[in-house]
Amino acid sequence: MNFFEIMKVMLQESGFAAMTLKNGVMFLVSFVLIYLAIHKKFEPLLLLPIAFGMLLANLPLANLMKEGSNVYEHGVLRVIYTGIKTNVFPCLIFMGVGAMTDFGPLIANPISLLLGAAAQLGIYTAFTLAIASGMFTANEAASIAIIGGADGPTSIFTATALAPHLVAPIAVAAYSYMALIPMIQPPIMRALTTEKERTIKMGQLRKVGKIEKIIFPVVVVLFCSLLLPSVAPLLGMLMLGNLFRESGVVARLSDTAQNALINIVTIMLGVTVGATANGEIFIQAKTLLIVAMGLFAFVFSTIGGVLLGKLLCIVTGGKINPLIGSAGVSAVPMAARVSQLEGARANPTNFLLMHAMGPNVAGVIGSAVAAGFFLLIFGK
Repeated sequence: MNFFEIMKVMLQESGFAAMTLKNGVMFLVSFVLIYLAIHKKFEPLLLLPIAFGMLLANLPLANLMKEGSNVYEHGVLRVIYTGIKTNVFPCLIFMGVGAMTDFGPLIANPISLLLGAAAQLGIYTAFTLAIASGMFTANEAASIAIIGGADGPTSIFTATALAPHLVAPIAVAAYSYMALIPMIQPPIMRALTTEKERTIKMGQLRKVGKIEKIIFPVVVVLFCSLLLPSVAPLLGMLMLGNLFRESGVVARLSDTAQNALINIVTIMLGVTVGATANGEIFIQAKTLLIVAMGLFAFVFSTIGGVLLGKLLCIVTGGKINPLIGSAGVSAVPMAARVSQLEGARANPTNFLLMHAMGPNVAGVIGSAVAAGFFLLIFGK
């Protein structure tokens, strides 16, 4: 066999020969996401590994997501994907989030729970719309609707349990909208509030004691898990991480959960979520519809939070700025920062960040509870 014959055989057996149009399209999608993550800094910690995982999974003949007859025959990314399939990764992410979260603003102002609940409106409206469209099963509709909570791990957790074939488009949509919060929310907030409402200054929150902060995660996980047992994995790990933080006796565990552990899991979760975006499954009309419904859910969640904020503003005689209602979506702390920026735009002396953090962390609990409700109703 001469040199040219060897080259011919090598090319025939290479990925170039096996390339399809769908591979090319998925590469382009991956490149766009990489650009958004690096140049635009849209949620880069997750969007970048998701985009590269998408690239790796669509390499012809590489078989990185191959599913063999046993674990020893699986592709390397398929082995790592076990962490998503068993919901280990989303739960560990929640532990890290809990260790980084201060529930003090929520404890100091319990009314924030109502705002966090109202900002889940998009979840239920999107679920209703998805069912009404006739294109999705109840399980698929529930998985798509959770995008409205603006909570990536919860979206993955729900989709993995109810509609595993939709994990990739749901995860990409959820994290994309989380990254686009500074673009999506402000126009809605300004459209639904008056200039006078946006300038409202809120009083300083009371100081929350250490005992309250220690009791809070225990009480929340007990109540919510007894009410909805299916929410225990997410909320249990969230509150465990928070207890690490607030107890003050396990600084090393708290530091590990906040940094090393969540960073490692984020890499593995992101890459394998992206790797589920196989061109054969991803490129279809349903994917575009999922992205559109995810946006619908997210918009209505913002609307729900702001409208309840307006109602509470009236009830309290103008003591609550409606802008903090938009922070009820669980993208922590980005949604709270958007509330702060919009408040400061209307009144430079306005400082709404800590007030907005209450609904923001309440939204984390709210989206997890919504996921638990859907799992209870539609789970196996």
